[in-house]
Amino acid sequence: MSKNLIVSVKNRVLSLTINRPELKNALNRELYASLADQLERSDQDKQIRAVLLTANGDTFTAGNDLDDFLHPIEESGTPSVIRFLKAISECETPIIVAVNGPAVGIGLTMLLHCDMVYAGKRAHFRAPFTHVGLVPEAASSLLLPLAVGNAWANDLLLAGRTLNADEALASGLISRVYEDDVLVTESLKIAEQIAGLAPNSVKQSKRLIRGISTEQIQAQMKREGVVFTQQLASAEFKESIAAFFEKRAPNFS
Repeated sequence: MSKNLIVSVKNRVLSLTINRPELKNALNRELYASLADQLERSDQDKQIRAVLLTANGDTFTAGNDLDDFLHPIEESGTPSVIRFLKAISECETPIIVAVNGPAVGIGLTMLLHCDMVYAGKRAHFRAPFTHVGLVPEAASSLLLPLAVGNAWANDLLLAGRTLNADEALASGLISRVYEDDVLVTESLKIAEQIAGLAPNSVKQSKRLIRGISTEQIQAQMKREGVVFTQQLASAEFKESIAAFFEKRAPNFS
């Protein structure tokens, strides 16, 4: 079990708390693997009827840990990030998310695979892929336009615009906004309510509501992954990283 993921089960709710606040809860290989393990567990354990995902500190997640990009390693078997994306996109158990602060990059795109997303007032949402020479991932190029429409999706994925909690609510990206100090408590109440309902009815309803096949989602992830990998090796991404460390604006001319 990773120290960076706090796990508990109570009242048939599997609570997962990302616990890396000193690094803005950036997701690394270890966290991806731990999250994948627990999401897979939620579908295998009949005592788990709902998942609640949140984070400690004042950030939900700043996205991918930059160190994983700068120091890639060969993982045995399926890479942990791919395992995580497959687990969260195919999870049959309802996933409720309490976004307690900024949700950046995959911190935003993972939400598209969850069932109810609640945010605190200090939350904001950003997918700055084009700002760093990358492209959308996690099937967000497919799912975000379906969720919020092309106008909002272009603002987020092309322009990299930041949405505050109220804008995210207006767009349809999230379900509700709570005061920060009651966000997790209120989200847990809803998770426990869902966990008390007829489990097969809930799972079948989730499948019907999604309305898009897992095959389509996985195919889009693969298409995105090819281009994402190409961009990681590109001059644009290298310039973005150099500009970040040199504390200057990137030059894409």
